[in-house]
Amino acid sequence: MSSHSISRRTALKQTFCFSAAMLTGKLPSLASASATSSLEALHFTMIGDWGKPNDMTQQKAVAKGMTSYLSERSVKPDAMFLLGDNFYGKMNGGVKCPRWKKQFSEVYPKSVFPGPCHAILGNHEYDDQPKVKVEAQLGYAKFKPGTRWNMPAKWYRLDIGPAETPLMTVLCLDSNYSNKRDQLTDAEKAEQLAWLKAELERPRKAPWLVVNGHHPLYSNGKYGDFPEMIEEWDALFRKHKVHFYFCGHEHDLQHLELEDHPTSFVISGGGGAPIRDMCSNNERGPFYEGVAGFTHLEVTRERFIVRHLDKTGTPIHAFSKKTDGAWKLMS
Repeated sequence: MSSHSISRRTALKQTFCFSAAMLTGKLPSLASASATSSLEALHFTMIGDWGKPNDMTQQKAVAKGMTSYLSERSVKPDAMFLLGDNFYGKMNGGVKCPRWKKQFSEVYPKSVFPGPCHAILGNHEYDDQPKVKVEAQLGYAKFKPGTRWNMPAKWYRLDIGPAETPLMTVLCLDSNYSNKRDQLTDAEKAEQLAWLKAELERPRKAPWLVVNGHHPLYSNGKYGDFPEMIEEWDALFRKHKVHFYFCGHEHDLQHLELEDHPTSFVISGGGGAPIRDMCSNNERGPFYEGVAGFTHLEVTRERFIVRHLDKTGTPIHAFSKKTDGAWKLMS
């Protein structure tokens, strides 16, 4: 482990302490805060762990909550971020599988979610038919011209906003580092890491730097921290002052801040898979709740707002961040 990496024990020591009420409690006044959207802002919805094959009850409930929330605020999201575990189980037919219509285009209709849907691979993309499922998601946009689905590669870059003055640079990664189930090979891991380092070194015009992956580096949920991810990426996030790392994998909603760390770690894994009971490892904050739901991002050049909402569209946690790294809870 490099000198800049953080072990789980060290991370626990280097965290902010928050009251139990803040860790588990609702923030009722967020409802009014979420309605005060800037006209110049771009808006994004975000979900992870959404595509269960046999029981879509929770997926549909979260989609309904997103629809109601956006409609009430007259927001048409500029894009949606899909944080992996997009399709659990088999996808017979690959790009021709009926699940594309049943679980993607119909559940998230263009009338509500008109923008592109930027997707990354989760561990369940490598389950059951790994080659079929991975290749289908990588190839669907080419097979279906005009689709909102976007996954041009296992890892890729987005510069969102005007070409000359983008608002946000997003590096989308494949965090499937386990050698099980035909996940990333050692050669792919090395290639992606070299790519990530090169992208972070590139001059950028956007004020915001974001990284998306499926697995968390740090988590208060069932699986806890991922040492290999910390070893590979944490020092890079610190060096290049990455503003946010968004991920799923844990079936809950979280927001973690580590002392003297420039990156806010946000988990949005409540899109449709069964929610897990709250873990006793909730000593870090400021927010962790085992609940189905989604995340709304509101971004201007000066301020980035992250809102967690439950499956009814009720805001349960929100915070804002400035480009210099200063953040504060919204209450």
